[in-house]
Amino acid sequence: MTRFGRIVTAMVTPFNATGDVDYDVAAKLANHLVNHGSDGLVICGTTGESPTLTWDEEYQLFQVIKQAVSGRAKVLAGTGSNSTHEAIEATRKAAALGLDGALLVVPYYNKPPQEGLYQHFKAIAAAVPDLPIMLYNVPGRTGQNLQPETVARLANLQNVVAVKEASGSLDQASQIRRLTPSTFEIYCGDDSLTLPMLAVGGSGVVSVASHLVGDLMQQMVKHFFEGRPQEATSIHIQLMPLFKALFATANPIPLKAALRLQGWAVGSTRLPLPDVPADVEHDLKQVLTDLSLL
Repeated sequence: MTRFGRIVTAMVTPFNATGDVDYDVAAKLANHLVNHGSDGLVICGTTGESPTLTWDEEYQLFQVIKQAVSGRAKVLAGTGSNSTHEAIEATRKAAALGLDGALLVVPYYNKPPQEGLYQHFKAIAAAVPDLPIMLYNVPGRTGQNLQPETVARLANLQNVVAVKEASGSLDQASQIRRLTPSTFEIYCGDDSLTLPMLAVGGSGVVSVASHLVGDLMQQMVKHFFEGRPQEATSIHIQLMPLFKALFATANPIPLKAALRLQGWAVGSTRLPLPDVPADVEHDLKQVLTDLSLL
């Protein structure tokens, strides 16, 4: 079994009617996710709207979710930043809370070269030597690609144990697998590529869709690892319309709309992310209906 599990849900952050974090709903949702296929939870990642959360809100969420799942799932803190100093401070605080790991995104906007990326992650890893670290490569959001050769250098560090690979390239995932030890875990960062990435050495997925179909995604991954590729492919094909609908506009706008359609009081997204467009919500509702999710 992998360190963080096969299905790790990048959890939304619920907001109430006044736009404040709703910690009670967050705890209930976390519990629901763990009961429906999630082996682990990423708190305050992109899907959790980390750019518009304060650090105080994030630390409170870490504690609330850790207590809510009480050892039944791994809890990873999204503590990345484009300031190495800030990322170190946030990751140290997460480690002090007794969380199971940290998800650290590639520094965004300032576009450091590969050596800068290596030194950034190395400095954070050295500051929290006992906390497992998952790198997060998402060049579509950060403007910089964490190259496989840099991932391989970082994999030599004792507590850099995994990468969430969201470049959308199976070639890149294959190269990471070729260059890193078998113990280093590669998590897919795109729901629609989960099954293909397993085939080139992936360990699991950090998922958005698992909010809605976590049990089915667990079945898909289980089929794959137990030698039933046709069954796994059948679930993959079944879920493709949902995977696409959830990214019809910027994540997590469609996901929060889907959860609201299911009756979850997760609120809207914080600006600069607007509420869901009517056409996106209409199409999403149809997909959810087709999958018997409403």
